[in-house]
Amino acid sequence: MDVKKDNSHTYIHIPFCKKICSYCDFCKVFYDKKLVFKYLESLEKEIKDIYKGEYQETIYIGGGTPSCLDIEELKKLFEIIEKLNHDRQTEITFECNFDSITKEKIDLLNEYGVNRLSFGLETTNKNVLRQINRELEIEEVKKIINYSKKIGISNINIDLMYGFENTDIEDLKKDIDFILELNPTHISTYSLEIHDNTKFAINKVCNIDDELDRLMYEYIHKKLIENKYDHYEISNFSKKGFESRHNLCYWKNECYYGFGVGASSYINDERITNSRSITSYINNNIKREKEKLNITDKIIYEMILGLRLKTGVNLNYFKEKYNKELYDIYDINKLIEDNKVIIAGNTIKVPFDKWYTINSILIDFLEVDYE
Repeated sequence: MDVKKDNSHTYIHIPFCKKICSYCDFCKVFYDKKLVFKYLESLEKEIKDIYKGEYQETIYIGGGTPSCLDIEELKKLFEIIEKLNHDRQTEITFECNFDSITKEKIDLLNEYGVNRLSFGLETTNKNVLRQINRELEIEEVKKIINYSKKIGISNINIDLMYGFENTDIEDLKKDIDFILELNPTHISTYSLEIHDNTKFAINKVCNIDDELDRLMYEYIHKKLIENKYDHYEISNFSKKGFESRHNLCYWKNECYYGFGVGASSYINDERITNSRSITSYINNNIKREKEKLNITDKIIYEMILGLRLKTGVNLNYFKEKYNKELYDIYDINKLIEDNKVIIAGNTIKVPFDKWYTINSILIDFLEVDYE
């Protein structure tokens, strides 16, 4: 098994949104037509300055809300993306919201080779939609999904968010049933987290209790597994062969480019984060923060990311990558005795019954004995 060393994945951040969701702490700004082309010019310059011409296995366009850009702005964005070395085998993902995507935009995405769409559905609950400042028309959702499939973009992810205040299992069941009706190839699920400086935090919105949150997590697992989805990562499900290739590069601790305001990269043993200031970015003052990783840092990332996967961390690959047996670095036998991890063939993984509390297990991998 060869260790990957090149940067064969790219993330591109589009920060613009027509509305700001009440829970969102991502790097975003209100859509301003005056800013968009200035931003895209800075994005083009950043890519020109940093990108080294490697073939890209995946390209992920996220946000913000990339689908809020108009047709001319999208054309400019994809003219920039065309400069990345890619082909029809490249997984190109584009994030959409249903209130800003149109058939005309989907036609354009298809024309430029987008072969994976990720839709932020979150919920169908009208009360919750009002709380999070979102709009959703059920019939329009169905039309957009069906149209995307009709023109050939059949690899579709749907985002589900659960755990909103004053919701219960029955609310969750309605959302899951609707998503299953859409029959996407991939489903990403997120329990609501309330972050500082969001509208939810300012309004002192509360999380549901832990027991209900656990019941919801377990229900999602059971229901989606019954419907032939593989629970391949803590929060992600896919039909066979439709795992997110781009996100797998993160979980496998591979290198990647991150372009745009607030974007992160992992290049040449450095984790690099761009400034979150769009004013600085469009003035070409990106202000990158850099963290140089030593061998200990890299091993920690390898474990806390890789153990999120159902397949876990491959022991042979680990040895090839770090020239050390995992057993020489961690007290794996003690972790096995405590039923925190299991060894299956050549892999170490966290058993499913511990997934909900995985953070308490990952703590054990923050202390590294590497000599």
